[in-house]
Formats: sequence, structure tokens, C-alpha cells
Amino acid sequence: MMDFTSPKEYKLWTAVNDNVMGGISSGQLTYDGKGSQFTGELSLANNGGFSSVNRLLPPLTNDINAVNLSYIGDGRTYQLRFTTWKDGYRINYKHEFETIKGQQQTKTFYLNDFKAVFRGRLLSGAPELVAQDIKQIGFLIADKKILPFRLKIQSVEFLNFK
Repeated sequence: MMDFTSPKEYKLWTAVNDNVMGGISSGQLTYDGKGSQFTGELSLANNGGFSSVNRLLPPLTNDINAVNLSYIGDGRTYQLRFTTWKDGYRINYKHEFETIKGQQQTKTFYLNDFKAVFRGRLLSGAPELVAQDIKQIGFLIADKKILPFRLKIQSVEFLNFK
């Protein structure tokens, strides 16, 4: 389990914002003494409009088929993302989730419900997402709203549902 109330967890995350493509959105994972939050502000300038954070994962076992996420949102839509590297190819997988402003929520995501994407577009013919191929986890926001955002992440737990 990844515990975002730990002051060590946020240090493992790296921000990747639209400035890699010329945009000026900002975002980062920060720690406020009680927990970690993904915060920032989107900008549509220079064809921008996304912010993300991610971290490497230790190897996962092949019996994992779901992930449980606990969070407090701001009413916006986010993506939980996984990155795989298999046979020399990198593939990103996403699953969107809605938040309710200020409300604690817990959601279970099944790996076979994630969609393969490249730069925001769905990929056809990509292999199904399986736990042992996952190398990275991340969160992304790209809802085109030019407003500050805040997603308080409490925990991420990898599960085996039979």
C-alpha cells in the first residue's frame, strides 16, 4: 500500500506538465504535514492543458487485478494512469474518475477497465493491462478548466479480487 499521509511518499513523485510541449500549466505533489496533494493550475496557452505527477513502482505480482484509491477531490475529473514497458515499447493506460468537492471518496479500479492512450488519444490493438508489466503510476488532469486544482490523495492499494 502507498500511504500518502507519510512524509516520505511525496518525495518519490515527479511532475510532468505541458511545458514539455510548450505549455505553461503547473502542477506538483506536495506535503502539508498531514498528507500529500496533487495541486497546480492548468493553462491552455501555447496549446497546453495538462498537468501530471508520477512515480516508479516496485515489481507487482501477476495476481493483482485491481487498485483501490482513497482521495478527497475538488469536483474535477482526474485520471489514474499506469505506464508499462514491454518488448521495448512504452504504453500508458488511463482510467478517469470524478471527484466531489471536499468529500472523502474511495474507488476501486479494475486493471482490465484501463484504456491504452498516447498523447490523450486512445490506442487500438494495445495489450491488456496486467500488473506485472506496470512500471509507473501517475495522476493527470486535463479537463480544459483554467482554474487551480487540488486532489488530496490518501492511499493507493493494489488488490486481488477473485
